[in-house]
Amino acid sequence: MLHILLILAAGFGAGIINALAGGGTFLTFPALVMIGIPPVAANATSAVAVFPGYLSAALGFKREIGELPRAALLRACVVTLVGGLIGGLLLLVSSNEVFAVLVPFLLLAATLAFAFQAQIQNWMRGTALKATPYGTFGLMAVSIYGGYFNGGLGIVLLALFALWGMESLNQMNGLKNALSFVISAISVATFAVAGIVHWNEALIMAAAAIAGGFAGAHLAKILPKSVVRGFIILIGLGMSAVFFARI
Repeated sequence: MLHILLILAAGFGAGIINALAGGGTFLTFPALVMIGIPPVAANATSAVAVFPGYLSAALGFKREIGELPRAALLRACVVTLVGGLIGGLLLLVSSNEVFAVLVPFLLLAATLAFAFQAQIQNWMRGTALKATPYGTFGLMAVSIYGGYFNGGLGIVLLALFALWGMESLNQMNGLKNALSFVISAISVATFAVAGIVHWNEALIMAAAAIAGGFAGAHLAKILPKSVVRGFIILIGLGMSAVFFARI
């Protein structure tokens, strides 16, 4: 019963956090590891659990997504689909030991990318590096990361959108949830075919994540941006510290 309560709470919290800014896997992945699921299987199960919540959250930003250029949006979906598949296949050939070592570095990198996105953007303006809006290279790299390790995917996507020059947080959140759903859908299909998903835990978490996604989409429109950012950064740093301690 305690295990069920833990994964319900983690799933609902993840749905809210993913809708707000991303980082819900910072809750679901550790919760699954805590109840005894091996790291690689926990990551796959977590990806299955949170991806329906991306859809419910994206529907909460339907108007904002509809304002984006349709052709660029469709091309972005194709790129993220390919990248998510590559990342999912990479996870399947990773050992639990290697993945457990990589996790804290991936968590920390995602958190820092989000925390210092303004500084990164300013730095890029003064260099030859440019982030082309809806550019294939950046989207592909982030999608491979998302397919391999879903943790902090939303945070990295938001950082990428900021580098593109997007300014509306609600529009960024809508696009982030839509692309996260695409990336997760293909990687989830890959994990399901490989047979590494713990379905009982995944379905319980998924139901909670869907409810959390609707709640989070509403909160994202009323909470101050500084509160959302601070909360996500705090969770990311905390989870990074926990997994560094586990190495």
